[in-house]
Amino acid sequence: MFSHIKNYLSFVRFSHTVFALPFALAAMLVAARDTRGWPGWRVFGLILAAMVCARTCAMAFNRIVDRKFDALNPRTRNRHLPAGAISLISAISLCALAAAGLIAASWLLNPLCFYLSPVALVMVCFYSLTKRFTDYTHVFLGIALALAPIGAWLAVKGANVSPLEIVQMVVLAASVVLWLVGFDIIYALQDYEFDRSHGLRSLVVAWGPKNALAAAFLAHMFMCGGLFGFGLLCRFRIAYVIGWLVIVACLVMEHWIARRRSLNWINTAFFRLNALVGVVFLIMVAAEVILQGGFKLR
Repeated sequence: MFSHIKNYLSFVRFSHTVFALPFALAAMLVAARDTRGWPGWRVFGLILAAMVCARTCAMAFNRIVDRKFDALNPRTRNRHLPAGAISLISAISLCALAAAGLIAASWLLNPLCFYLSPVALVMVCFYSLTKRFTDYTHVFLGIALALAPIGAWLAVKGANVSPLEIVQMVVLAASVVLWLVGFDIIYALQDYEFDRSHGLRSLVVAWGPKNALAAAFLAHMFMCGGLFGFGLLCRFRIAYVIGWLVIVACLVMEHWIARRRSLNWINTAFFRLNALVGVVFLIMVAAEVILQGGFKLR
């Protein structure tokens, strides 16, 4: 049983949940500041369930629609569907079950989340098709990831969001989009030759690796500006600034690795440093929420 569970977790790259989850939990804490930074265990659990289900559905859908390309690509030919480790029926069932789980969690949260859940499902799955018709596939993936903090915010507040909170959500979501665009361009370097020869599109294919890396660096610098603006909008202070400086350092190091090292180092830049960015962001937001008004679990 544990072997099967491990196989399915590997299939949907469950460990990569660390990218979106910290931003969702940070948004939850900011949205719940009027309840001393904690929305309650029930809401927290439902947000967590919705996040896991949305990402599982999106990743399963990605693996299903890309299975033929994955079989041809030397880097991905050992993935579960091409290698036969998981059947197509099992993958489709997991995708459908995860989609149903997201809708159920949204229904238990509040009416607004429930009404928006089908839109969220379409958005997180649509990305997988974009590489077939647009060079800006990274932007669509960024939008899908940016739904995580917006969804968590709405899970806490429902429709009772102020104009300031809307601005805060938009700035945070835009920062997440820019962050994703930057590191997904770096990740796409691995498949540059394969994508170009098989008609798959990305900014790396359209602009070439050098220009795409310059665009990625620019996106990350704008992302840093967006996060700084988010901190100002939330009236965060020294703890946030310290964490922000750590994030800037992580992104600069990521681009140094992408430019100076071989492609074998890209996974370090992609996973470890970006996972650290999310974790640091969550810690610095939690620290500010605690410092501003205390923190009470209920």
